[in-house]
Amino acid sequence: MKTLKILSVGTLAILVVFAVYAFTIQKDEFSTSTVSKEYAIEKTWELPKDLNEISGIAWLPDGTIASVQDEDGIIYIFDLKKNKIVEEIEFAGSGDYEGIAVHYNTAYVMRSDGTIYEISNFRTKEKSVETFETDFSAKNNMETITLHSKNNSLVIAPKDRDTSDDFKGLYQIPIDSKTMNATPSVRINMNDGAFKSFKKKKAYKTFSPSDVAIHPKTGEYYVLEGKNPKLLILEADGTIKKVHELDKKRFAQPEGITFSPEGILYISNESGDGPASIVQVKFK
Repeated sequence: MKTLKILSVGTLAILVVFAVYAFTIQKDEFSTSTVSKEYAIEKTWELPKDLNEISGIAWLPDGTIASVQDEDGIIYIFDLKKNKIVEEIEFAGSGDYEGIAVHYNTAYVMRSDGTIYEISNFRTKEKSVETFETDFSAKNNMETITLHSKNNSLVIAPKDRDTSDDFKGLYQIPIDSKTMNATPSVRINMNDGAFKSFKKKKAYKTFSPSDVAIHPKTGEYYVLEGKNPKLLILEADGTIKKVHELDKKRFAQPEGITFSPEGILYISNESGDGPASIVQVKFK
């Protein structure tokens, strides 16, 4: 009887442990399936330590990705097929470089104080570097820049405060004039119902853009936030279509976003518990 009692207690303990484990697994599976309703990560590239602070990416015609990180004035060319950095292009000294856009042979790099570096012929020995200013400064904490190919302009947005706390604007800078339009082409309303679940006491903190890309086929704006990972999709006219909350396990700190000409989406993440990465994502 004593032996039987001991066995029964032992069996019960094993069953309890198994039940807890099964619940945990079920919970994790539920979490994963919930995320998969929003998007699917199709491929992941782990990045070398030089790109631990990766902060902006741009697709290049040869299928590689140009990237910057927020410490050194270097453009890193990452080859997705070879899974490695194949080129490093120095354009400036140390600084807080947050975004990159490419127009033919010219790269544009956003510094957090609103200064934009124009690197002409950036992949040749004849490269030259000039800078021009936007209407923003360090207090706006600038991270976002992309190319609007149809308008032949750059698109930028402040991460922190805009001219009003009620919106964040997407502002255009014609490449020919390099003069920022004072009126935003798109206003992201911080009080829009789409942000109900993310609403902060200070409206401007509700959404903090870390980068933007324009879908090459639909013209939709894909605006990324790294602070509290999420992706905002805007119609071409600026109407909010969807806000996707991103899983922090898969997106430690998403800071860069770009599209291939076919509309394949790539998002870069700074290192967190694991290495920095570029992920190929498909939103449903």
